[in-house]
Amino acid sequence: MTRAPQIRLLADGRRLHLQDGPIDLIVEARGNENDVHAAYEAAARRFTGLLDELCSELSLLRQAADPAPSLLQGTVARRMHAAVVPFAVDHFITPMAAVAGAVAEEILGAMVRQGPLERAFVNNGGDIALHLTSGKHFTVGLMDRPDQQSLMQTMIVHADDPTRGVATSGRHGRSFSLGIADAVTVLARTASRADAAATIIANAVDLPGHTAIVRCPAHDLQPDSDLGARLVTRGVGKLSKKEIERALEAGAACARELRAEGLIDGATLRLHGETVVVTTLGIETPRSGTAVYRIAIEGAIHV
Repeated sequence: MTRAPQIRLLADGRRLHLQDGPIDLIVEARGNENDVHAAYEAAARRFTGLLDELCSELSLLRQAADPAPSLLQGTVARRMHAAVVPFAVDHFITPMAAVAGAVAEEILGAMVRQGPLERAFVNNGGDIALHLTSGKHFTVGLMDRPDQQSLMQTMIVHADDPTRGVATSGRHGRSFSLGIADAVTVLARTASRADAAATIIANAVDLPGHTAIVRCPAHDLQPDSDLGARLVTRGVGKLSKKEIERALEAGAACARELRAEGLIDGATLRLHGETVVVTTLGIETPRSGTAVYRIAIEGAIHV
């Protein structure tokens, strides 16, 4: 039986909160008052029952992605599969790696189809789908770690930029990570693609076999984890500056490859106070602390 999700306007009267089980969305639309109201109603309608749709195909969604035609039936489930397939040739990945971004896209799509909006976003725990019309922009904050309210810097996404998805992954997030990154934020054409790519890059930020890194099988922490017996990171001890740089470089190399393949627009990688920025302009800037740095995508996303 379909549950009734929690749906309410936040205290500011502008943003909509949608919550059902593990799915927790913050939604905002700007435009004509009637259009915004209609968009919020469309979001609520599409959100109702969405978790049940996903749960009905959960066994398939937890299997390693296969480039062959998907047996998945749901719109969001198929979007999840399509988002991760480009990464499946060289990496272990399941459609679950794109679930947050795919859900955000689905709700945003329902809103935009309802009527004209100047701009809108759906934020699913830090994985964000964006809608922009000409001349509009979003300012997006970058967090030092997903589990802490520590804003490092902001970036601006303009309407004429290709990016419409932002996602963050790392060992402090809601999902398990095979790597040691505190946070990896990825910009991509879609939220589902950004979500999958952030997972892959965060996994690549690593120092295999290092004694300061505590790992355990994923199924010991969550019996039904799609990662099974794969070792996930539970703690990272003291690392030298060179070790931090080596781990970040491993992740940056992965990000460069994905950028060259057109799978991402850019990424920032964060570990123990050090940051590396990978952009389509080829500018890669390691920084310490919370110093200001620049993210550029076709020269248009910047601090």
